[in-house]
Amino acid sequence: MQTGEHYDADVLFFFDGRPLELGLYRTFFDELCRRFPDASVKVQKSQISFSNRHLFAAASLPVRRKKGWPEHCILVTFGLSRQLLSPRIAVAVEPYPNRWTHHVVVSDPAEIDGELMGWVEEAYAFSQSKGRPGARR
Repeated sequence: MQTGEHYDADVLFFFDGRPLELGLYRTFFDELCRRFPDASVKVQKSQISFSNRHLFAAASLPVRRKKGWPEHCILVTFGLSRQLLSPRIAVAVEPYPNRWTHHVVVSDPAEIDGELMGWVEEAYAFSQSKGRPGARR
């Protein structure tokens, strides 16, 4: 995974005072590194973004919590050409036709499982195809 010069310090600052959330993020990051070694990561003010040609996933801290969300969690966000229908999807929006943004609440490392990572793999492939002639949009 390609990281910036100050990646480690930036991640620690992003999760300052939130060690449980940092642990969840590290589990997610390690899984992304294993599956997408050619991807890059960028720590931003409100999210940590993962890209290949385009953004395919992000991790963030919830700004507005919905009723029933756990106190300690991260949001994993990814984009697909279709809407996923699963109880694990906390929020799904279609900001552009056939481009669905999905948010999954993760409060336990065990939730970073094959199903979630399968969706992220699909998002990776979808982001790679954006802008190619004949690509599904």
